[in-house]
Amino acid sequence: MKKINTLCVYCGSSENVDRKYRAAAERLGALMAKHGVRLVFGGGGVGLMGSVADAVLAGGGEAIGIMPDFLLDIEVGHRGVKQMITVDSMHARKQKMFDMADAFVILPGGFGTLDETLEILTWKQLRRHDKPILIVNVDGYWNPFLNLLDAIIEKGFARRKDTDLYTVVCTVEEILPALATVPEPTFRTASSEI
Repeated sequence: MKKINTLCVYCGSSENVDRKYRAAAERLGALMAKHGVRLVFGGGGVGLMGSVADAVLAGGGEAIGIMPDFLLDIEVGHRGVKQMITVDSMHARKQKMFDMADAFVILPGGFGTLDETLEILTWKQLRRHDKPILIVNVDGYWNPFLNLLDAIIEKGFARRKDTDLYTVVCTVEEILPALATVPEPTFRTASSEI
């Protein structure tokens, strides 16, 4: 596997979450900074988004935020990142994050995180990319989602091999070792094709 230079992290922006989720985001940010992995994220300075970015920056790492202009006040754009890319829509945000990332990590989050996760999985299922996707099942947070994916397969709406589209890990400490074992991408799709 080639070195992962830029990791896109999908995660929640809510402040009203259990401390264990924020701690996981902080540990991930610290690990990314320690290993020289650049963060691309939704640009928020609150919730897990803010926590992971704060930890990357505290460790001397690089964080790039991407945020639609209408969300700058709602999600409180992170004021510490040196590069905040403002786009005109949620679709443009997801596309830019995709274009910049070598791989995707999904931490606990809400509707937006779920939307991003399903879209990036669907793009991979449709062979628009083959970048690694890791779901971090912190304290079983994603169990209901993983059960839903199993039910979709069981009912015939997806294939059993579609579980190969993603990797599930339980802790952030497993992320970089898991990424080191994924095979080299076999193709790259131009962003205009997605």
